[in-house]
Amino acid sequence: MDYDVVILGAGAAGLMCAAQCGGRVLLVDHAKKPGEKIRISGGGRCNFTNTDTTAANYLSANPHFAKSALARYTPWDFVSLVSEHGIAWHEKTLGQLFCDGSAQQIVDMLTGLVARAGADLRLQTSASGVERVAGGFALSLTRGDRTQRISTRALVLATGGKSIPKMGASGFAYEIARQFDLPMVETRPALVPLTFPPERFAGLPGTALPTRVTADTTGFDEAMLFTHRGLSGPAILQASSYWHEGEAISVNLTPGTDAFAALRRLRGEVGRRSLHRALDTLIPAKLSDHLAGEWQLAGNLGDQSDKALAELAARLGNWTLTPAGSEGYRTAEVTLGGISTDALSSKDMQVKDVPGLYAIGECVDVTGWLGGYNFQWAWASAMAAARALSAGR
Repeated sequence: MDYDVVILGAGAAGLMCAAQCGGRVLLVDHAKKPGEKIRISGGGRCNFTNTDTTAANYLSANPHFAKSALARYTPWDFVSLVSEHGIAWHEKTLGQLFCDGSAQQIVDMLTGLVARAGADLRLQTSASGVERVAGGFALSLTRGDRTQRISTRALVLATGGKSIPKMGASGFAYEIARQFDLPMVETRPALVPLTFPPERFAGLPGTALPTRVTADTTGFDEAMLFTHRGLSGPAILQASSYWHEGEAISVNLTPGTDAFAALRRLRGEVGRRSLHRALDTLIPAKLSDHLAGEWQLAGNLGDQSDKALAELAARLGNWTLTPAGSEGYRTAEVTLGGISTDALSSKDMQVKDVPGLYAIGECVDVTGWLGGYNFQWAWASAMAAARALSAGR
């Protein structure tokens, strides 16, 4: 064998695996630079993990699959690695950890570890023609007009999913999986803005407010943002992972507030104020204007019965909206679905029926919430594979 391990994909999972598995390692990526999704993440500061990580923060056809890898490589393990390399970090909110400086620090740390491990990193190189051979796998690597046939004892799929194709994302890992008859879970965009007809929220783009957005019985208390294309913001991105085309979402515009009690109190204090303007105390004025027209709100606050105020409060707590769709893989942060966990060992991410073939990171049917969870899965799944590969040499 030319190599002990060939890893396809120099993103978060691929870099982590190459840095830790040891032996003769080749890391391949068709991009010009490694770790590009790391570099752009977290507004350029990289939300590299979440201290509250549990398997409950992930979507998968098997909700228990991620437990093993996550338990054996925790957020604090990665924090220790970051701190050892002098990278300052801070907690923003809800357990989300970011670099104080640039996300490039995480990329530099990982590429430095890859170099220290003696792994060979080849960029602007595409792989094709993967096949099983005696003792491992063979594949062709092409860079420019030069093609080379190589062999390896183990092959690791770490090419990610379909999200953000402008960053080089592709379904290559899925192609290899199908070639080896691995079961697949249907893929779709996740952590993605939801779209509506252009006129649906006219006058509202740029307006944001705290909400609770629920899709398919799962809700998130985060900010929601109106855009020219529809709805975005953390609450919408989170809910999008649970939303299916044609279904409605529920938006609570007054989370943590007893809207009925607030409206009754205002009725006693400023009864001459219009019902329309009374909403300004609970939600942004532009949204009040929009809802006054949509819900045909009329009259003064003082003229409203308890029943009418209760009905208005219920509407504020359950604004039901049906998206036309999502912005798709173009802006989706991750891909839902992928290589079925039924095909993999949860201990080492190895394909059960194809010894020596591994799948890690986003290409696997394990998808995290917004807030550092997907990076933690990348680190943990990569370490699970790397430890097995190191022990097997």
